[in-house]
Amino acid sequence: MSTDISGIDALVDALLGELDDLADAVTRRIRHEVVLYQAGDPVPTSSLRQSVRDNAELILRQFVSDHAPDLSAPWATGRERAQQGAPLPEVVRAYRVGFAHLWDALVAKARASSSVDDRVLVDFAATVWRLVGTYTDAMADAYRDTASQIMLEREHERSMLVEALFTGVLAQDTLWEAAQTLGLPVEGCFVVVAAEIPELGKRSLVGIESRLRSDGIRSAWRLSPEEHIGVLALPYPSLGERLPDLLRGRATARIGLSPAYPHLRETPRALRLARLALGTLPPGRAGVAPWDDAPVAVLIAAAPGEAERVASAVFGPLLDLPPADRKVLVDTLDAWFACAGSAAEAGKRLYCHPNTVRYRLRRVEELTGRGLGDPRAVAELATALQVVRLLPARE
Repeated sequence: MSTDISGIDALVDALLGELDDLADAVTRRIRHEVVLYQAGDPVPTSSLRQSVRDNAELILRQFVSDHAPDLSAPWATGRERAQQGAPLPEVVRAYRVGFAHLWDALVAKARASSSVDDRVLVDFAATVWRLVGTYTDAMADAYRDTASQIMLEREHERSMLVEALFTGVLAQDTLWEAAQTLGLPVEGCFVVVAAEIPELGKRSLVGIESRLRSDGIRSAWRLSPEEHIGVLALPYPSLGERLPDLLRGRATARIGLSPAYPHLRETPRALRLARLALGTLPPGRAGVAPWDDAPVAVLIAAAPGEAERVASAVFGPLLDLPPADRKVLVDTLDAWFACAGSAAEAGKRLYCHPNTVRYRLRRVEELTGRGLGDPRAVAELATALQVVRLLPARE
């Protein structure tokens, strides 16, 4: 800053000669006026005092400098406060309090020495407060840059820990550390969620972490190109009963839930079960499938190749019919099961006469060689039906 203001340089020299006392006074004022600094946490008094001294010296020298402002001290302050986790608005407030004290000290020196009159100080004030904006903006920019970097580093660390948790590579002592970092207990009531990704790069459960947090559910998530998976720590087991409905309201793709489990080290197995539960839903249909709700479907999802062979063996010639005829018989059998074996109710669902339902069911019996009065045959037909519903390519 270029200045020809007579006497200002002498005032600055006098303040620089008292820099340590000035730094102590500014530190006390900030600690008194800014709540964040009163407890000494997260910013220790020693850290605050050193920052005050460095900034004060740089700023005072800049008052009488012809060079562009040296922003090293505000940048250092911004970086340090972000690393300490101090809220930016409070840091900005402390910075302005410090500037105000320097100005007050300069004015006091001028009046005590009578070397600079008030008109000169008023003219000089505009230049000083421009510097306030420059230095404060620099400090805030450094804070934001550092905070963003810290957030990315923490997200990367969390992602790595969640991946390690799901793959089971954590030893017991490391598991405790990972749980602490992720904000999860090691023992309790856990459920794994496995959600299909509807489109590349898009989450299938947008905003789910904050929604779960509002119900007291802590969670840790990992997003990959194929799936969005998370481990949930339920505050009490009965909350698991509400979980499907909570997720169903946000489901844009297939979602599977594992059974509840008591220890975090069982997470890899729970993930496998959640993926199997997801596979019990037909492709292309959004929904939530708890593992416990469809045990036969879980078995089918666990071994789709074997399941297809079972369906082929059970349905036999029925699967060789023209697609339209095959669909009519499969839909009729499906409706009959859904209506607890009532032809009349199945007819209502299919909009046809109960005798039409009975005729179609006899065709199913003839083609498969399995009678609907035989419990074992009914179980086999029900299993084969689930296969063709879950694996539509086979149907």
